[in-house]
Amino acid sequence: ESKGKRRNPLHDFKKTGELMLIKINKTLEVKTKLLNTTEQCAKRCSRNKGLSFTCKAFAYDRVTKRCHWLSFNSLTNGVRKKQDHAFDLYEKKDYVRNCIIGKGADYKGTISVTKSGIQCQAWNSMIPHEH
Repeated sequence: ESKGKRRNPLHDFKKTGELMLIKINKTLEVKTKLLNTTEQCAKRCSRNKGLSFTCKAFAYDRVTKRCHWLSFNSLTNGVRKKQDHAFDLYEKKDYVRNCIIGKGADYKGTISVTKSGIQCQAWNSMIPHEH
């Protein structure tokens, strides 16, 4: 009798080693807490547990074992990247991928033009097409 293995929460994240994100825009939110593993950080980020914002990424400080949950990612305006040997950056794939899978219902990326370069219609607009 085999016990089912749980899915590793890190599979939903893109890892970039030795990188931290610095917020220039003061309205962007960050929350930190001591946690022993990156898996624990990923699980809380995925569930937004105890966070007042949608977690788009987290940075894990390997030295202090501190998790920094971020309301932003490397593609967000008002953010800059900083090389830091103590940190590993984990960004939710849904927010950094530039492709649409299936019908795109879960797409959260930043592409706003068609393959031929035409600007996409805003979701709140019914012109030129109805949704």
